[in-house]
Amino acid sequence: MSAIGVTEGSSQPALREAGVVPEFTDPNDKPQKKRRNSRKGYAGTNNTNTWKHALKTDWRLYTLLILPLLFLLIFRYLPMAGNVIAFRRFRPGSSIFGDEWVGMHYIEMFIQDPTFWRVFWNTIILGALTLAICFPLPIVLALMFNELRSNKFKRIAQSISYLPHFMSIVIVAGMVLQLTSVNGTINQIIGSLGGETMPFMQLPEWFRTVYVSSEVWQTVGWGTILYLAALTTIDPQLYEAARIDGANRWKQMWHVTIPGITPTMIVLLILNVGTFMAVGFEKVLLLYNPLIYETADIIATYVYRVGITSSNFSYAAAIGLFEALIGLVLILSANGIARKLGGNSLW
Repeated sequence: MSAIGVTEGSSQPALREAGVVPEFTDPNDKPQKKRRNSRKGYAGTNNTNTWKHALKTDWRLYTLLILPLLFLLIFRYLPMAGNVIAFRRFRPGSSIFGDEWVGMHYIEMFIQDPTFWRVFWNTIILGALTLAICFPLPIVLALMFNELRSNKFKRIAQSISYLPHFMSIVIVAGMVLQLTSVNGTINQIIGSLGGETMPFMQLPEWFRTVYVSSEVWQTVGWGTILYLAALTTIDPQLYEAARIDGANRWKQMWHVTIPGITPTMIVLLILNVGTFMAVGFEKVLLLYNPLIYETADIIATYVYRVGITSSNFSYAAAIGLFEALIGLVLILSANGIARKLGGNSLW
């Protein structure tokens, strides 16, 4: 027992409470004050102040949006007002919004038109073939490029695969017609092998094969760019961990690489589904002829012939509006399904 009447093992807080041991404070300790941000537009302010502050400080960056927004307004949104002629009778030289209201007359016309349904199913088949073949091939090619060890060979192969994208559609169509003509390269090869030459672009059953093949040649290389960019964001430590676990190259690609680019794949798939009905108008227009209308004629070319050539603008506008609504439904459905299944979506 010490002189102060407590044991030596007594705790300091108990001694302080008894008034035996004085309470000392560190002179360096300062009471904590609630931090406040003197700048407006951050935490503690409303969204209006945040937007005003961002606009005030970064107004130079926001000015870069003026031209793109004007482009979208003039060339994308204002023309949508012309869809009203799908419900009004339009005559050249009269009002751009039509002369008289006809309601669903033109919509009933193309629904009862067997030619429309022929081009509708041609569009569906051609779009499905293009999506099923041209969508996965850039992924495969990007994975092949990613596995190359020679950077020099990789750059050369990528440059060669990109070149067809920069060719004009007219040049591509001319090359296709030259290769598939009766005296073209393909028929010369067939003849040298003892086969019988065929006029490919005069046979309806060959158009889809020729179109999809040319689309693969022209677009697959360019489509790898986004996937190659996505591959660079994958953490290299994931590959190291997979190698430590005994994964070979194939398993690393299957369990690390493909999951790493899955969000990019889903976004591009949604965009491709949204443009499912917008099959390449220019290429089809340059390649097809009346002999192969049975399989080559699509909605876009049919609208062109009916609207521009025959001057039936209201009928063509009704068909175009129907096609746009289908595209809207497709992209909304694809986005909703992707969000529910994998959590990755456009919005």
